Amino acid sequence: MDSQVSIVKCANYERGPVEVGVRKAIGLLGGTARFVKPGSRVLVKPNMLMAKEPEWGIDTHPEVVRAVIRALKDINCHVLVGDSPSVWGNEIEDVDEVYRRSGIAAVCAEEKADLVKFDKRRMREKFPLTTWLDHCDHLVNVPKFKTHGLTLLTGAIKNLFGLVSGTFKTELHKNYFQREHFARILVDILAEARPSLTVVDGITAMEGDGPATSGQLRELGLLIAGNDCVALDSVLARIMGIEPLDVLTTREAARRGLGKAELAAVKICGEELEKLNVPAFRLPASAPLMKKIPQPAVDLLKGLIRYRPYPVRGNCTRCTACIKICPHHCISMRKQGIVFDYRKCIACFCCQEACPARAITVKKSLLAKLIGL
Repeated sequence: MDSQVSIVKCANYERGPVEVGVRKAIGLLGGTARFVKPGSRVLVKPNMLMAKEPEWGIDTHPEVVRAVIRALKDINCHVLVGDSPSVWGNEIEDVDEVYRRSGIAAVCAEEKADLVKFDKRRMREKFPLTTWLDHCDHLVNVPKFKTHGLTLLTGAIKNLFGLVSGTFKTELHKNYFQREHFARILVDILAEARPSLTVVDGITAMEGDGPATSGQLRELGLLIAGNDCVALDSVLARIMGIEPLDVLTTREAARRGLGKAELAAVKICGEELEKLNVPAFRLPASAPLMKKIPQPAVDLLKGLIRYRPYPVRGNCTRCTACIKICPHHCISMRKQGIVFDYRKCIACFCCQEACPARAITVKKSLLAKLIGL
């Protein structure tokens, strides 16, 4: 099947316009039944990163999820919705809170879709994925369009990281902490999961130090859909104002033949990409290091060129989310607030991603500042 991407304008999250926009985006590709067998069991996987309300712009908006559910139910599919959020500790209660506050639980109840937890897993070669993949005929991917401090872009490919069950995400960050190695793991997950269809929530996007509370919201007004995660992320990169192959997951997936990164080889319908005229996104603070210096040079100079998480103690609520998520256990709570042991820190920025209070920022080393990174 040819790689196709559709781009549709949608100004806000009102139910009617969102449903019209999602149906138009899928329709431009040939309709839901072109990608999903009528009457089949379908797992819908939004981005539900943390327990924040829709206005935070962190999780996939519930109205986009509703529209996808309705499009699938039109062809008599049995729809299941789930994710493995970035939550730790007492996981079941935390997941329930993410589902509730994101608005996804209410949408599933109203649309009679099954809301499931990724509490059972099956081991693949390097990682476990939810067993719901084994019990469904199709996966429909519904990511949020955001920047990401480690992967630069979180879109179609990165959203699949949520298929990893439980706290094994921490182990993957720990074992594959170099950005190129982590990109390969994300592409391994893509190769296993292979979504049948992806619909990207880009109505409100995120720029800066995404993908959570440290990012800045960006009103974009777009819904983007496609059958090729690589092509989709290439389109998202171009909208951001960067080259598709600047995103390591896109580069690695294209190298493996899992999709097309060359936009000339992708059929783009709906809005014309070159006529969107979107001002370039503000990138994460770590982006210059990712784009300007190859990994061997980073390895050679890693003691001198550093991007580190740094506490903003005035914002800290002492919730300990950063301590629980840290794969190398390098964060502790002291009287003055959180303290980092930088001898152990691998700069994965999981702490910043998990922080609900914008209490962790990025600090550059002196050399990084001097050479303009």
